[in-house]
Amino acid sequence: MATTITPSALTITIEENISLNGVDHGSKITQVIPDVTEISRRIIEVGLTEYEILAFGSAKSLAGTFDEDDVRYIRITNLDDTNFVTLTFKDSASQEFAVKLDYGQSFIYNGDLATGVATTMDADNAALTVSLADLVNITADADTAVCDLEVFVAGV
Repeated sequence: MATTITPSALTITIEENISLNGVDHGSKITQVIPDVTEISRRIIEVGLTEYEILAFGSAKSLAGTFDEDDVRYIRITNLDDTNFVTLTFKDSASQEFAVKLDYGQSFIYNGDLATGVATTMDADNAALTVSLADLVNITADADTAVCDLEVFVAGV
């Protein structure tokens, strides 16, 4: 079966608007990711125990698994109005780093524009000796109460 999907450009705009003492200090950055053919957008309920929200592999072998070579952009937004979640990113060497995602905030993980999320992260106690590995999965767990996350993934 031949695909009927026409590749399209994903436009991402990050904009800050602020005026301090009458002086505009805002900024606007726009990035275009060409040839996107696959997107996934969903809302996930995350409880108080660690839950895998995204998985990456060398192929789209299982439902919910993204080909690490194809993913170009990931946005995770905490839709809760009170509580934070912890996002944990694990690489192919089983090393992890974690970030706090407070209520109403978003975390953006950009894949490499040529190789996706393969060889894009390193987590170690010696970050100055960087050895990039493949992103394997992202997990989340809520701190105090169940939270909803919006997860958006774009790939080629």
